Amino acid sequence: MSIVTKLAATLALSVSAFAAQAETVKWASRADIYSLDPNSIPSTSNLAFLNHIYEGLVRYDKTFGLEPALATEWELIDNKFWRFKLREGVKFHDGADFTADDVVASFNRAGDESSPLKGNMPLYEGVRKIDDHTVEIDVSSPSSLFLNDITNIFIFDAGWLKDNNTETPTRYDEGVEGFATSNTNGTGPFKLESRKPDSMTVLTVNEGWWDERKHNVDRLEFIPITSAATRVAALLSGEVDLIDSAPIQDLDRLKADPNIKVNALTELRTVFVAFNRREKLPSGAENPFNDIRVRQAFELAIDRDMINQRVMRGLARPSGSLIAPDIAGYSAELDTYQPADAEKARALLAEAGQEGLAFTYTCNNDESINEEDWCQAVANLLSRAGFQPSIDMGPRAVQSPKRSKGETEVFNLSWANEPTLDAFSLLSQVLATKEDTYGVSNYGGWSVPALDELVRQAADATDPAERLKLEGEALKIAKDEVLAIPLHQQPIAWATTQKIESLDLRADNKPRHWFTVVGK
Repeated sequence: MSIVTKLAATLALSVSAFAAQAETVKWASRADIYSLDPNSIPSTSNLAFLNHIYEGLVRYDKTFGLEPALATEWELIDNKFWRFKLREGVKFHDGADFTADDVVASFNRAGDESSPLKGNMPLYEGVRKIDDHTVEIDVSSPSSLFLNDITNIFIFDAGWLKDNNTETPTRYDEGVEGFATSNTNGTGPFKLESRKPDSMTVLTVNEGWWDERKHNVDRLEFIPITSAATRVAALLSGEVDLIDSAPIQDLDRLKADPNIKVNALTELRTVFVAFNRREKLPSGAENPFNDIRVRQAFELAIDRDMINQRVMRGLARPSGSLIAPDIAGYSAELDTYQPADAEKARALLAEAGQEGLAFTYTCNNDESINEEDWCQAVANLLSRAGFQPSIDMGPRAVQSPKRSKGETEVFNLSWANEPTLDAFSLLSQVLATKEDTYGVSNYGGWSVPALDELVRQAADATDPAERLKLEGEALKIAKDEVLAIPLHQQPIAWATTQKIESLDLRADNKPRHWFTVVGK
């Protein structure tokens, strides 16, 4: 998953500023969004950006509590289905009325067998219309996590989907495009004006938005600038108003400029390395990573603290846990790691009969923060421990399809546990065996039945304490089996000109278009 537009905060003024002249805000990002179709790829950055255009039935508030969005109220009936009362008077950007038909079409689309986003709602079983402003959604478990899940399930206009032959999702990872790839029709606070991929996406304010407008932003220009130096230069010259993913090597320089403000924090997103665990590698060779000694040797070779200090400038949080401390299900007992030991790693590799193991390490140069540099650092450390890694570096647009199709040997992944903000997200979508709505992002093809059973029990648990206990047991299995090797929770920084009076930077990576302040 990508971090490019991860926080995706849209820019807004306080109510008292309404009398001021409307603003154009120029936002430079390190890479473009994948697609305008929110069902096309389970990417936090893509979904976060599209939160400007589309909305779900419910959303998070400032304290991570759930609040009404396109649904005004909801209740669980007989522990079998959720009944939602829908907001009346809402209009889509093209003027069409929002009704239950739109919810049915949107959930059917997101839950379609071909949908990359079906893993975002593993408890979903079906939807039906009761009347124009009431729907019922069947679930496999009464867990309230379902409400968290659907914060990222956006509502389309059913008529628009049908008229434009886009009732099934497009697939970014498979190159399947459609009308929704480059066109939108949501109910959200901004409308799409124009899009030129890898050049600029322009959003304009939706004057007819149903919610209270708390900003004076008239126009938002999203500009991908892949070169860090060029991106920083554009900010310093005033050509853009803010940049996300401000290069950590430039933070001191940016902080020293009186015309620039820097906002930084550690994300909820954890970066980790994972393995192809199928019987054979893409080359047809027997898979050496199915030997736990090889995976243990791999982890022993990695010096997390050195990577943080030398590559991440001490701004990351080295981690032995696959989830961040603020994620429900986190256990300090699992957040441990042994000091790097190249000799012990080399001995384990020899014991497994894999001295000099050569493999391809697939990395992205525009996904996780400083990935190009820490990828090289990981490869160097592995070489010292007797591995022979060959780095395959490229942009995520090229590398992501390889990863999702199982065409890699060792690869990187990051996970923010969106949308649930609970370990169940990682467990159900990444660590569980790929089956039905589980394991949608299990790119390595691993399968641990004991872990799967715990995940399914956690899905059925109605007591939050019991669910967290089961999740902890499942995460321990993942750690003991070295299913993936966590490196760190990565830092994230936004830098702005003085035009941006305040930027509400949030670790949950959700858009905060109603909390940000832009100056005159």
